[in-house]
Amino acid sequence: MEKKIRVRFAPSPTGGLHLGGVRTALYNFLFAKQHGGDFILRIEDTDQSRYVPGAEEYINESLKWCGLEPDESPLKGGPLGPYRQSERKSIYREYADQLVKSGKAYYAFDSPEELETMRSKYRTADNPSPQYDRRTREHMRNTLSLTFEETERLMAGNTAHVIRIKMPDKEIVYLQDMIRGEVIFDTSLLDDKVLLKADGMPTYHLAVVVDDYLMKITHAFRGEEWLPSAPVHVLLWRYLFGEDLMPEWAHFPLILKPDGNGKLSKRDSARLGIPIFAMDWKDPATGQTITGFRESGFLPQAFVNMLAVLGWNDGTEQELYSLDDLVDKFSIDRVHKAGARFNYEKAKWFNHEWIKRFSTHALVPFVKKVFEENNLRVANDASLIPVISLIRDRCSLLGDFYIQGKFFFTAPQQWDLNAIRSKWNGQKADFFKEYIEILDKIPEWNAASLESAFKAIAAEKNIKAGELQLPLRIMLVGEKSGPPVFEIAAILGSAETIKRIRSLINSGSLQ
Repeated sequence: MEKKIRVRFAPSPTGGLHLGGVRTALYNFLFAKQHGGDFILRIEDTDQSRYVPGAEEYINESLKWCGLEPDESPLKGGPLGPYRQSERKSIYREYADQLVKSGKAYYAFDSPEELETMRSKYRTADNPSPQYDRRTREHMRNTLSLTFEETERLMAGNTAHVIRIKMPDKEIVYLQDMIRGEVIFDTSLLDDKVLLKADGMPTYHLAVVVDDYLMKITHAFRGEEWLPSAPVHVLLWRYLFGEDLMPEWAHFPLILKPDGNGKLSKRDSARLGIPIFAMDWKDPATGQTITGFRESGFLPQAFVNMLAVLGWNDGTEQELYSLDDLVDKFSIDRVHKAGARFNYEKAKWFNHEWIKRFSTHALVPFVKKVFEENNLRVANDASLIPVISLIRDRCSLLGDFYIQGKFFFTAPQQWDLNAIRSKWNGQKADFFKEYIEILDKIPEWNAASLESAFKAIAAEKNIKAGELQLPLRIMLVGEKSGPPVFEIAAILGSAETIKRIRSLINSGSLQ
């Protein structure tokens, strides 16, 4: 019987959720759902010094916004919990001690001062950053250099200690990566990583292996920044559970800066004025807010679509995918090895396309919220329908609906008079006075009727209609840009249209 697919997204609650982290969650989710498997959220909070209040809640909300809700998690529970590593602390010591007993790990009693002395003492031109490894371990205070009696005395005295893996000398470790193929590591180049810290908490290396085993994870997908740690994890699987039980691995490529030079980081968000987190994240320590895609005006469907193709394609020219489409078409072997450049303009293009894909009614709650966030109350949802229909093609971000559509609900407080003053004259003023009279009696209030009447009066007065449309736009909107002016008037209605035309003409501003 085939094993059920089980994957996990395992972030640390140390801050906002970078779009690279969301993409890792997305690829895990797609793989699980495609194979009828389980998507697990595990919070890796063993490094309590880096724990940030509110970060776990933020992770949950980000995944929910993206539509990537886990099957098992700290919130939802599940049969193989707890799903916070800090709540599993009692589990790890047993496995660490097992490694010590088998000679694959050892106790190390070195103080921070002794570690610093080692780094200074053994620093050379060839080795400017000495590590705790096969070359230095024999000079340190650990069970490999101390006598049995000395070790027993230190342990009996509850001397602070860590447990380190004993990295084998001159051994080649092989890892079969689903994206990169066979990856080879030389253990002679690796240090003896800490597996269990002095406070009894495991490091990532021990915890990820033990938890993946106990949670029956079949596939371990993560970012390529974890690739250097892979040989440690392969060895731990071999020592504790056997490599035949080890999950299949895949290391996803980095998301790069727009210029392709290095990993996209928090600094790039401020430097370039672009979002890099799923949602706004306010650092509780500094008070700094890092912009998120949600608050920048992205639909979750567009954000997920953009992330999916940032490092993957299905081999066709298709670019727009729903989440269901992605579940159907995603495959790990189509994930690229090379890093993917982030292009914010392309991200906005995805959002624009999804705005066009949404039905007008489906956009109403999003647009209504944008208006309310800008202190503009809309009387009823129905009044938004014609506005959204008219301006949606002009909007790349949800905030654009306010910019493009606010004048439908509030009259302009100022007008771009410089755009029309030089060509304004009494004849044009008379035209608009007469146009108002016609508008008050027009039988069918629609764009075609309004335009027809407009052109008829212009012809009677021997004025080019094109010279009158810009003044009409300024009267209704306050500025030169916007959708077709007669469509605007049709939505505003007769009373508001007449009021705005009369307001500017009677203001005396054009005289």
